[in-house]
Amino acid sequence: MSQRLIANTLRAYLRHGPGGAQLATRLNDHLTRHPVTITAHTVDGVAFPNLNTTDIIQRYLYLFGTWEPHLTAWIRRRLAPGDTFIDVGANIGYYSLLAAHLVGPTGRVVAVEPSPHFGRTLAAAAHANNLHHIRIVRAAAYDTTDQVTFYTPSTANLGNTTHVRPRRCAAIAFQAEARPLPSLTTGSELAQARIIKIDAEGAEAAIVRGLTPALDHLRPSAELVIEITPRLLAKQGLAPTDVTGPLTAAGFHAYRLDNDYAASAYPRAQRHPIAPRRWHEPIADMSDIIFSRVNAAFLP
Repeated sequence: MSQRLIANTLRAYLRHGPGGAQLATRLNDHLTRHPVTITAHTVDGVAFPNLNTTDIIQRYLYLFGTWEPHLTAWIRRRLAPGDTFIDVGANIGYYSLLAAHLVGPTGRVVAVEPSPHFGRTLAAAAHANNLHHIRIVRAAAYDTTDQVTFYTPSTANLGNTTHVRPRRCAAIAFQAEARPLPSLTTGSELAQARIIKIDAEGAEAAIVRGLTPALDHLRPSAELVIEITPRLLAKQGLAPTDVTGPLTAAGFHAYRLDNDYAASAYPRAQRHPIAPRRWHEPIADMSDIIFSRVNAAFLP
């Protein structure tokens, strides 16, 4: 039996078979120690060419065909054909391509990504999958118009690239233009957005400040999902309330998503995704928070 066939069989078992926690850990450890460059296929049938398993997101897409299973499941339930999805901090485009698949050619996806490397990977994946309704904005969302320096603390997770200077990393990754989100999108894109996803590694407070004047112009069913990083906010003299405050003042309710990044947690999370639950407590750790005008104990 060829190595490729063995690998495909093991990955199929991880995605569809019972259990799988131990196998997931062993395969993840192997691909971390012995990285490969491959084409990854998601469970939705989206292909990502030339990914490298050194990076955790790219490795998990190859192994499991998904990233953040609970958030992925929620987005699948929310988006419908014709919807608009705005992806701030799009990375290699996993959520952008998932959304493009869900909203179809009558919908729109705006992928905001300042990293030249991620932008090229995203564009190549969109082209490979014939998803032509993704508009890539090669800039950073912020609260002012400026040039921002970004740093990559670790090649093990390129998604940790941040504008907050790491204590142990002096190397500059790249510089990018930054502008408020309303100036990076068209009026109709923002007004019709069904979901705005923000994953900006410490810039979430600035992005929300830049977006606040436009909150009243969002559609009533608009929802935002924001990764809140208390540690990176604290380095800027900020707190999670600098993110949540403007949104709750605009009538949004907070819901917390489960997120366990251990490989052993992924097989079960894919089969049994958990709905976001209402959140009233202080946000002490990195959390994915959904903001919705729906007022309930759980968000369907």
